[in-house]
Amino acid sequence: MNEHLVVISGLAVGTFAIRLGGYLLGARIPSSGPWARALRALPGCLIAALLSIILVQAGPPEWSAAALSLVVALGSRSLPLTMLTGVAAVWLLRSIV
Repeated sequence: MNEHLVVISGLAVGTFAIRLGGYLLGARIPSSGPWARALRALPGCLIAALLSIILVQAGPPEWSAAALSLVVALGSRSLPLTMLTGVAAVWLLRSIV
């Protein structure tokens, strides 16, 4: 029982440290300048990197779903609609093939 308490306490301290660190670092993030522009672009860059790896390893159903999602994204400019289209297209195309 003592080992469980140590593990739970360690995880609680680790969780608190991560949250506190995020709060302290977040207060120091610049709101203008090159670093701010880079940090604003980071989520899109990460998604593009993950998507490119997936598409390189994928096949025709995933490529078709990506193309359809791109058309929807450019036409609607709606992230939820684009994601829904991509997920539905992959599901449908994988079930057909």
